[in-house]
Amino acid sequence: MKNNDKSLILPGQSEMSRRDFVSRALAMGVALPAAMSLTGNSAMAATPKQGGVMRIGLGLGSTTNTLDPATFEDTYMQVVGFGLRNCLTEIGNDDELIPELAESWEGSPDSKEWTFVLRKGIEFHSGKTMDAEDVIGSIQHHLGENSTSLVNSILSPIQEIKADGTHTVVITLSDGNADFPFLLSDYHIAIMPVRDGVVDWQSGDGTGAYKLKSFEPGISTSMVRNPNYWKEGHGHFDEVEVLSIIDTNARTSALVSGQIDAMDRVDLKTAHLLGKRPGINLKETQGTLHYVYSMFCDTAPFDNPDVRLALKYGIDRQDLLDKLLFGHGYVGNDHPIGRSNKYFAKDLPQRPYDPDRAQFHLKKAGLTELTVPLSAADSAFSGAIDGALLYKEHASKAGINIDVTREPNDGYWANVWNKKPFVASYWSGRVTEDWVFSSIYAKGVSLNETHWANDRFNDLLGQARSEQDTSKRGEMYYEMQQLCSDDGGVLAPVFSNYVFATNDKVAHNRMSAAWDMDGIKCLERWWLA
Repeated sequence: MKNNDKSLILPGQSEMSRRDFVSRALAMGVALPAAMSLTGNSAMAATPKQGGVMRIGLGLGSTTNTLDPATFEDTYMQVVGFGLRNCLTEIGNDDELIPELAESWEGSPDSKEWTFVLRKGIEFHSGKTMDAEDVIGSIQHHLGENSTSLVNSILSPIQEIKADGTHTVVITLSDGNADFPFLLSDYHIAIMPVRDGVVDWQSGDGTGAYKLKSFEPGISTSMVRNPNYWKEGHGHFDEVEVLSIIDTNARTSALVSGQIDAMDRVDLKTAHLLGKRPGINLKETQGTLHYVYSMFCDTAPFDNPDVRLALKYGIDRQDLLDKLLFGHGYVGNDHPIGRSNKYFAKDLPQRPYDPDRAQFHLKKAGLTELTVPLSAADSAFSGAIDGALLYKEHASKAGINIDVTREPNDGYWANVWNKKPFVASYWSGRVTEDWVFSSIYAKGVSLNETHWANDRFNDLLGQARSEQDTSKRGEMYYEMQQLCSDDGGVLAPVFSNYVFATNDKVAHNRMSAAWDMDGIKCLERWWLA
């Protein structure tokens, strides 16, 4: 095994790239976490070392960012948030659900009532001891008709939340949900202190590995190590600085010159060259990250399902995979469920690039040609503008003119996304089908960037959530993927691997693929060797 994690050598074989190995392992039916462990994802496993200053440059961040986890929209605030705070549950580095601030939980037979037993003796940075009141207040922070929380929809089934003593919380749902403990690992649902009946999110106080030193939205966040961190073997740096460096070239130059120790969103066009530089380690994990072009289904011309299908048949997915991702991923099928998900519809026919079929659907919509504006910025995803221009090229062969609008990077998520009717976007996906469908595709939820409302889909969503028979549940999720693909407003042409880079001082154990940068837990899981 090479020390720099860039490739895998098996006994009796020539050198094989990690990406090829993962693809072959998945094709043979090896589960993703197992496949990733075989690639050397734990190649740097060693005894963690405490100390040093960690500097991370991230390709997102905005002047509109706040410390309220209910508002977190990008990787920048997700990384900062998980540095400061913890959740009740956690997706571990093996992508399995594990306890965090809750030491255990138990559901009723119908999955409607969930009892969480909290860890004792956990302190916030301010010295306040965490108890059931803090957990209840932190969850209620996202509830209510007037809530603008981005997870209001997935928590809305909560009918009652109450304390049973100081260290037990009982949550009652309107309908059964076997995946409910997974939802409470969401970075939005961090546990914060309650003071005088009000949740304190403004100070950044939390139970996490680091204390807030300074926060400059869209620029930088500084933190110092929490000497009383409760989680053994985590939180190793003396200080952490998280920088918003949206320009890819500037971010890469900062890593190469030693100004930062790690970066996300490596430019895939030059990733192979960056990986060859002395002292630089290229990292790659495969999860459920996917790049999309999203249309408002309630706005003309996208309110016509044949127009949506024409746009879906008018994109060459393989060309995007080759020229935008350079093979670091796989083609998508216009729904958010990835190969690593349990109920991935692998038998669903892959939508091809077919300009004639696109023309057919245009004619069904009463059109012979179509011009639509598409807003994009590289803050949407790395190469989003290049991808939009490729799409314009593909669609022109079907009589569709994609009018690409280059939007400013800063403020893209506040001023363009979910404001304009056709935009470039990205989603990290989720480890369970219900989580991603409930968060982004259900009727009326705040993150439903396409304003899609399909009655059959929403009926199935409720049924599948409480279905105990896994075979029946799988059939429902298959149909839901098909409905998204055929009727939905999301054009999801590619799933991308997470590709990031560090200098050779950074060490880690096995890395999660649930989200970017080791499941966005890099601050508490990594160390400087």
